[in-house]
Amino acid sequence: MTDFPKEHNQFSGGDDAAVGGIAADRLRSIIERTERLEEERKALSGDIKDIMTEAKSAGFCVKTIRQIIRIRKQDPNELQEQESLLDIYRRALGC
Repeated sequence: MTDFPKEHNQFSGGDDAAVGGIAADRLRSIIERTERLEEERKALSGDIKDIMTEAKSAGFCVKTIRQIIRIRKQDPNELQEQESLLDIYRRALGC
């Protein structure tokens, strides 16, 4: 017997065709959904690249835009802590 985790050796029964204790239909569904999402992510990445190209052609600094997006995702308390540490480190180095 293989050393698969217990959940790999179980299946829901029902209409799923089981091979080696794996519900083939459920596995196929999971894989196909993941593949669709990966395709969507690829398309979205292309859309973001297009937006950044547009920003650059309009004279904006893409690096700075990406930094602002990263900052906006952060928790305000964590951001404040990082900014405080950055300020302390800069003063320590005379920057």
